[in-house]
Amino acid sequence: MNRRHVLGIGAAGALAPFAVRAQAPVWPTQPGRIVVPFAAGGPTDIPARLLADEMSKFLPHRLVVENRTGSGVLIGTDVVAKAPKDGHTILYTTVGHAYLPGLFENLPFDPMADFTPAAFIGQIPMILLVNKDFPARTLPDLIRLLRDNPGKYDYASSGNGGAVHLGTELFLHMAGGLRVNHISFRGSSAAMPEVLAGRIPMIFDVAAGALPYIQRGELRPLAISTRTRMPYAPDIPTFIEGGVPEFECYTWHMAMVPAGTPMPVVRAINAGFNRALAIPAVQARLAQMTMNVTTDSTPESAARFLASETAKWTPVIRGAGIRPS
Repeated sequence: MNRRHVLGIGAAGALAPFAVRAQAPVWPTQPGRIVVPFAAGGPTDIPARLLADEMSKFLPHRLVVENRTGSGVLIGTDVVAKAPKDGHTILYTTVGHAYLPGLFENLPFDPMADFTPAAFIGQIPMILLVNKDFPARTLPDLIRLLRDNPGKYDYASSGNGGAVHLGTELFLHMAGGLRVNHISFRGSSAAMPEVLAGRIPMIFDVAAGALPYIQRGELRPLAISTRTRMPYAPDIPTFIEGGVPEFECYTWHMAMVPAGTPMPVVRAINAGFNRALAIPAVQARLAQMTMNVTTDSTPESAARFLASETAKWTPVIRGAGIRPS
């Protein structure tokens, strides 16, 4: 055996440990947690648990969901902002993250600078509903009625500063600065009886919550907040069709990690979420929640979306003088 061959064997042996390490997963290297800043069993918690369970089936370590509520979403979000930058603490959040710069002057974290978006999960549209006996039969009817009677009518929301409240304010602004009084409730379940009874004529609600009332004929849908009509509600026109150009409005879900997390880790998390979201059973379950699932997001596309949503909602919040309750 010549000297060159011996040296080649020695070099290969020296490099072998590095080859093994190169093939080892960059994430997760230990059990991880997905922090949900909302209560267990709610519309944000359910998808987070579904995805955590599915990802745990193909990842080398398990992901568990941890609900950290308090001060709205602030406590749970702050936990992730201050977590180790290793990808083992993930924030599962919603459109509410884009509201934070407009709602709060002083936060214990920076909603943009302290987080790196890892994966975009999907969007859930909203539907504008009115009491079945309300005189407005279409969205143009409603706009004319509200324009001709400034300050006369009320609308209900599921909470001050939430997606339902801000979605309604965006509609009123984009429809010409309509003046309608906001009546806030603690959740849609508290607001709906008032709309059903006709004491408050209108409410904006997420599609999953609105559809049962529509199917039972208890409330009348005037518009859905997507750019095109949805297969599960083909008879409900969009706001764009109803005369509010460019109106789109969703609650959405996104996975984020602390800023400074290495990009190979961020990309591995992105790949994990995309793989889980491509599973037909996962898509079917999320479709039941009227979520339009995204299976091909990247960290970059998620970051661009978050920036555009923050830029969209901050002036709406400040223009309407909305403050957290």
